[in-house]
Amino acid sequence: MYMNKIVLTMASLRVMSGSIEIIAAILMIRLATIEKALLVNSALALVGPLVLLTTTTIGLVGVADKLSYGKMLWIIAGVSCLFIGIIKK
Repeated sequence: MYMNKIVLTMASLRVMSGSIEIIAAILMIRLATIEKALLVNSALALVGPLVLLTTTTIGLVGVADKLSYGKMLWIIAGVSCLFIGIIKK
């Protein structure tokens, strides 16, 4: 069975991200204070969007030759809206 390198890379990033989330949850339990748990949680706030951006970019590179410029602009606009929603309070 042939595994596409782009799909494998995207999946690996998601597995890594999930592992980081699980390790952070265990760390929060072990630290057992709200202040330290909030500190760990705030560090995770960087991981999620970075993984989203990275996996989306890798996926777009993989399908760039199959998408029209119009569709590519719609995808970029959608991802931009996600990040604006994440950043804005």
